[in-house]
Formats: sequence, structure tokens, C-alpha cells
Amino acid sequence: MYKLMIAVLGWFVLGWACAGQAQNLESVLDSMDKSAANFHSAQCDFVADLYQKVVDDHDFQKGTMYFRRQSDSMEMAADITSPGKKYVLFSNGLVSYYQPSIDQVTEYSAGKNKAAFESFLVLGFGGRGHDLTNSYDVTYGGVEQVDGVNAAKLVLRPKSPRVRNMFQTITLWIDPARGVTVQQRFDEPSGDYRLTKYSNIQINHKIPGDVFKLKTTGHTKVVKPNG
Repeated sequence: MYKLMIAVLGWFVLGWACAGQAQNLESVLDSMDKSAANFHSAQCDFVADLYQKVVDDHDFQKGTMYFRRQSDSMEMAADITSPGKKYVLFSNGLVSYYQPSIDQVTEYSAGKNKAAFESFLVLGFGGRGHDLTNSYDVTYGGVEQVDGVNAAKLVLRPKSPRVRNMFQTITLWIDPARGVTVQQRFDEPSGDYRLTKYSNIQINHKIPGDVFKLKTTGHTKVVKPNG
């Protein structure tokens, strides 16, 4: 009888915990929905740790990122200041990577994958929380401190086999008060990952339009690997 009571109590506690997690998850998704409804632009500083397991190597990048919603599409610009000056721009389905040191722009067309590219861009900035459940199995991972913010941890497991081949899991740390991400981690099946922290986040502040234009020279070489 004693063992039976323990088992029943265990099931009760487990059920209560799962219900609490579901409630917390809904609260975080709701905060992201609210943020997305009023989202126009964002600017933030970032520090990214790119880890390669096979050589046990960490490559760190830092700079400033910009996001802007234009009609039904999203634009992103990244001003990478270290190590070395580089720019990345995503606009109108085109990814442009500019290296001033060699004065070269490499362009990649998203083509039919444009929607997929944009879905990654808005994961933590401007995307609806409940839209995540269309493409991912989303679980609530509790609250963790990220640079002083009590962030809600969401673990995303892609439903699409194609996306799972790229990313096994995607983890978002969401500031519930603002409904935006303060940290992201993309884990690849190989064991490689990219961990990015965002700070000085400004939502819906005016961003100069030239931020979304590459500052090339008259001699810049343009390379298009995929034609």
C-alpha cells in the first residue's frame, strides 16, 4: 500500500509540473506574440561563439545587428567589427557578405528558401511565439539568468527532417518583459554550435536606412557561387 501511495503521489507531482510548464510556455509565447504585433525594427550588439567540435576550436565574433520589417518581409544587417571588419546583409531574398579587406561581395540567393531564411531571422526578433509550434516541438526549459535578465529558456526541435539535418536543436532565451531573445544557441548534429548573446537591445527605435546598404567601393568584386 505504501509503495502504491508513493507511485500515485509521483504521478500527481509529475502531472502538476507538466501543467505548470505548459502554463509558463504559453505565457512566454504570448509575450512574443505581443512583441511581434508591434514590431517594426530592432538594433542590438552581439557576441557570437562559433564552436567546431572536430578541432575543438572557438571562433568569436562581435558587432551590431539590425532588423527591419518591410511590408511582409524582414531585412537584417550585421556590422561585424571583430575579428576584422565584415558586413552581412539579407534583403529581398539575397544574402550579401562583404569583406572590405579584399573588397569583395559574395552573394547567395535564397530563392525558394527565402521563407526559411526569414523564419530563422525572426526567431527572437519580430516573430510570433505561437508560430514556432508550426515548425518546431517547443518545450519550456525554466528560467536562467543571462546578463542580469531572468530569461525564459525555450528548446526548439525542428519537425522538418531537412532542418534537423542542419540544426538538431535551437535554444532561445527570451526576455518575458519584452518578448525578444537575449541569447540563442544553434546546435548541429556534428556537435558544432553557434551561441550568440544580445545586449543593448533597442526595439522600434529609428534606424538609418543606409544601414541596410553595403558600403562598397567602385572597384568591389561581386562573386555569385550559386549563379
